[in-house]
Amino acid sequence: MSRRAAPDGFLFAGTLMLLVFGLVMLYSASAFVAEAGSRSPFHFLTRQAVWAIAGMGLMIAAARLDYRVLARPAVAWGLFAVIAALLVATLGTAPINGSSRWIRLFGFTLQPSEPAKLAVIILVAHLVARNPPDTWRRLLAPLGCIAVICGLIFLQPDLGTATFLGITGVMIVYLGGARILHLGALAGVAVPLMAAGILSAEYRVRRVTSFLDPFADPLDHGFQLVQSLIALGRGGLTGVGFSNGEQKLLYLPEPHADFVFSVIGEELGLIGGAAVIAVFFLYGLRALVVSAKAPDLFGKLVGCGAALAITLQAFINISVATGLMPTTGLPLPFVSAGGSALLTSMIAAGLILSVSQRVP
Repeated sequence: MSRRAAPDGFLFAGTLMLLVFGLVMLYSASAFVAEAGSRSPFHFLTRQAVWAIAGMGLMIAAARLDYRVLARPAVAWGLFAVIAALLVATLGTAPINGSSRWIRLFGFTLQPSEPAKLAVIILVAHLVARNPPDTWRRLLAPLGCIAVICGLIFLQPDLGTATFLGITGVMIVYLGGARILHLGALAGVAVPLMAAGILSAEYRVRRVTSFLDPFADPLDHGFQLVQSLIALGRGGLTGVGFSNGEQKLLYLPEPHADFVFSVIGEELGLIGGAAVIAVFFLYGLRALVVSAKAPDLFGKLVGCGAALAITLQAFINISVATGLMPTTGLPLPFVSAGGSALLTSMIAAGLILSVSQRVP
């Protein structure tokens, strides 16, 4: 097996570009929100910059790590057990905005559902690489692990992240050799469960109905999407200019978090928004191509899983902001505010870089 002298330059540069761009746009999106809360306009930027520095360290550490270490049963199962325990611990915390998704750990606030993405990718890749899931019996172990983590996240409740993680895990299983017939049967079970999950909570039903027609209730359940569409419409082709957006002035909810792409569209226009989409597309394409050349199946699956964790989530976030999907609460990787999400994205990027260094 040959070893690259350096990680893939395109992926490394792309990660840094997205990270710096994210910090710049985060400042624009969050300055007024911070001041409205009697804080410095640099409040969210400073916090995100600290997480970005920590994330750079973790990305470099992950890139230098031989990814094959993660294939050891003790490591893969150990990570899974720790994340499962943290998710269970969140269920006993006081709800914030109706959800128990965060936990205090060593003086920091952690959202375990974010690193859960990495734990599922690593463990499922480990299980699939050891036993190709070409039979129902071999499918049970990876699907069971996915179901446990998704179930715990659903109980927080967070149906959006649980669904995203389930899709990512199943895609890894498919890349590992699962049969289309088996996955089709699985979808036949998953779709009714998904529908039941939506119908089990009134606010989820309202999210779907407001997605279908946001202007039917523009001041309540359709408010987020309507304000997002107004922001994108105001941006036009070239945008109103950096920091000149108006929808972030307490009109658009969470302009620095889930709906930061709406601020990008308003201030940088269609051209700027399309450029962001193109960067994520090229980043994901390059990551998948590099990962597919890994010398072993585990490396292929870990690299592809990490690529999906970044790019698929990005396109879901953008789809929500543009009204192509119901609101899910998934952040835009490298851009949205949030330490747990940023660190997870940086580690995922590091794992892809680790795989890229060991391509024959």
